[in-house]
Amino acid sequence: MTNIPPPTEELRLLDWELRQLEARRTQLLRRRAWLLGVLRAAGPAVPPSHPAGPAAPAPPSAQNVLLTLGGVLLTIAAIAFTVVSWGHLGIAGRSAALGVVTLAALAAPALLLRRSLRSTAEAVAGLGLALTVLDSYPLRYLALHETATLGYAAGTSVVLAMLWAGYGLLLGELCLPLPTAVATAQLPLILWAGAVDAGEHAMTAALLVTAAFDAALALWATVRSVRVVAAVGGCALGLWGAAGAGLLSLRATDPTEAARAGVLLLFAALIVLVVAWRAKETRTAAGAAGAGGLLVVAACGGVLRTVLPPEWTVPACLVCGVALLTAVRTALPRPVRIGAAGASAVVQGLAVLWALPVAAVALIGPLGWATRIWTGAPRDARAALLVEPSLSHPLLAPLVLAAVAAVLLMVSGALSRGSASLGSLFGSGAAAYPVIRYGAAALVWAAGVALPSALGLPYAAGLGVQMTVAAILLIVAARATSTASALTASTLALVSSVSVAFLSLPTEAATLGTLGALTALFLAACAWTARRLPSTPGGAAAGAAAPAPHGPGAVALTACAALAYATALVCAAGAAAGLRPEHIGPAVLAVPALAAFAAARLGPHPAALPVEVMAAASGVLALTLTVAHAPTLALALALCGLIAAGTALRPDRRPVGYAAVALLLLASWVRLASWEVVTPEAYTLPATVPALLIGLLRRRRDPEVSSWVAYGPGLALTLLPSLAATWGDPHWQRPLLLGVAALTLTLTGARHRLRAPLVLGGTVLALDTLHELAPYLVQVAGALPRWLPPALAGLLLLAVGATYEQRLGDARRLRNALDRMH
Repeated sequence: MTNIPPPTEELRLLDWELRQLEARRTQLLRRRAWLLGVLRAAGPAVPPSHPAGPAAPAPPSAQNVLLTLGGVLLTIAAIAFTVVSWGHLGIAGRSAALGVVTLAALAAPALLLRRSLRSTAEAVAGLGLALTVLDSYPLRYLALHETATLGYAAGTSVVLAMLWAGYGLLLGELCLPLPTAVATAQLPLILWAGAVDAGEHAMTAALLVTAAFDAALALWATVRSVRVVAAVGGCALGLWGAAGAGLLSLRATDPTEAARAGVLLLFAALIVLVVAWRAKETRTAAGAAGAGGLLVVAACGGVLRTVLPPEWTVPACLVCGVALLTAVRTALPRPVRIGAAGASAVVQGLAVLWALPVAAVALIGPLGWATRIWTGAPRDARAALLVEPSLSHPLLAPLVLAAVAAVLLMVSGALSRGSASLGSLFGSGAAAYPVIRYGAAALVWAAGVALPSALGLPYAAGLGVQMTVAAILLIVAARATSTASALTASTLALVSSVSVAFLSLPTEAATLGTLGALTALFLAACAWTARRLPSTPGGAAAGAAAPAPHGPGAVALTACAALAYATALVCAAGAAAGLRPEHIGPAVLAVPALAAFAAARLGPHPAALPVEVMAAASGVLALTLTVAHAPTLALALALCGLIAAGTALRPDRRPVGYAAVALLLLASWVRLASWEVVTPEAYTLPATVPALLIGLLRRRRDPEVSSWVAYGPGLALTLLPSLAATWGDPHWQRPLLLGVAALTLTLTGARHRLRAPLVLGGTVLALDTLHELAPYLVQVAGALPRWLPPALAGLLLLAVGATYEQRLGDARRLRNALDRMH
């Protein structure tokens, strides 16, 4: 049995237990505060209480909220006292009152920390820091009223920063004073420069000096909050100062001003390079080193800009950027070398962007000759572009492109040789090597494209250089050892060849010669690369000696280009011979005919399909040229049908037979239209008879084939157009013949249990009969009373409704009967 004490005794016991718990809690809090002070003095951050799992952020306690609000209210009261109630006291009394309150607020946190009231101490310390700022207000009016505002603010910020720093070091357990001192230390030099009106250079120097101070604190301070505030301030002021120095360099008009701005840029570069050298995080160090490299290039380029002609600024900066690569072979830390290489890459990329418009104009400019065909050769390669170059000295653009390409080739060669410095920088180099190599090839190509117009070569020489560039690229594609290399070179060759083709349009001889040469070049490249492909997609796996170095992409590209240029050559030759477009069209069909023959010889080769697709495109162009002349269009359609029929003889191209039949049918229709034949049966019967014969042969081979598949298209091709013509024909011959034919088809379908002839024949017979009886029905309807048709319709609906179930069964039996037919 449990003995329960009386309530008074139980209450006494509970009070005693609570006092013991409160004493133990106070002891633990004091121990915790002492440990936190030891850890902060040592430097590392306080470890979390539960490292095993992610700690959720603790909500602010009621104590912290109350302390914060109290500190804010006291600060507001102090400001009100200083500003509003200032006139009620004398100058000495006002200063003494604020001084006493400030000293009390600054001294109180020490006592509070001894009692482990840290949150209260932080709040009171914040009030004390705010009061020190207010103390400076009466001090100026008391003793320094003649001092300039900005000068006094600069001096005050120095004193406050030093005071708060010392106060924070004295009371190491407080978190607020030290970062506040660092934040205040951002102001003195900037305010001083503004106070003495030192000028833009001095203001920029003040910003950079302050950023250097912040960088030193961020690197070497032991308190985390100080490092964070210093890092933020250093980044903000450093960017501001670097931007200001860059703007001064851009606005410099003589070497002296540019040198002054360059010194500031070099100082900013020194700051970030020191950060890169001392930073422990790799990405931070590499980014800082890259920024430092860019600032060095900007400093040197700004001075060179005032010494050299304006168009040489970018090449000069490119030289400085390339010089940064020398840091890669030094013993500098790896992040610093990565940053230097990145800065060099950025400078080279910007130089390429500056030079690319010249290459783009050289590539796209000739397109304007499409509207000036055979109007005469221009005076030189630059005039052939029909567009003014974007640079006063266009030769600098190919030089810049060639220089960057040379750098990339050297880097690529070093990676292929296994350079130790580059290997440590890029790892194995396996991922960077192809990108660098293809980038170098593209830049060499762009330089070659821009060179003739930049040199102002004669028109014929410029055309020859562009043709040589395309030929070299095709040779590279043919001899490439990888699919990517072959496809890249083929693509660049195709782009160059398009520009060359348009560049050849000013004269007839240049057009014919260029198109002939391009056709031959792409045919040769296609033949060479196709020989190195396996005959089937799985040929290499089926026992080939070695895998082919080319994929079907390069072969398809060169084959399509060869056929396109062959088609253009035939069109140009026809135009040179004075032929009209409708007469050139049949001649163009020689290209798809030869392509179909080549595809048949290739068989299952991967290059066969692209050849056939391009042949079809050439056929479409030939038909387009002959559209204006119906007899020639009929001839072209017939020739296309014969080419398609020849292609359909291959076992793997049987579906092309449908296209062949359609083309031949269209050819006959166009021929009939050119003869002004208006009878639809003349168009439909030539297609219906072969279609029915093909359907009959197919059903003999496979009796399970539906009659809709075998006979439906052929029957509908004649019956439906004839039925449409019957409804507008005033004579009796066509309705009679159509009715007899429909009746025959209906009986044949019923006799042989064929659904398509039965349904189509019966439907056409009913509509044809309705057409013939329509005049009589109209007459009968006119003679009957007006009330009789609605009455008959109502009786019909009643009869159907009364026998609905029977009619439904009849419809179901009819449907089943049709389903049993073929």
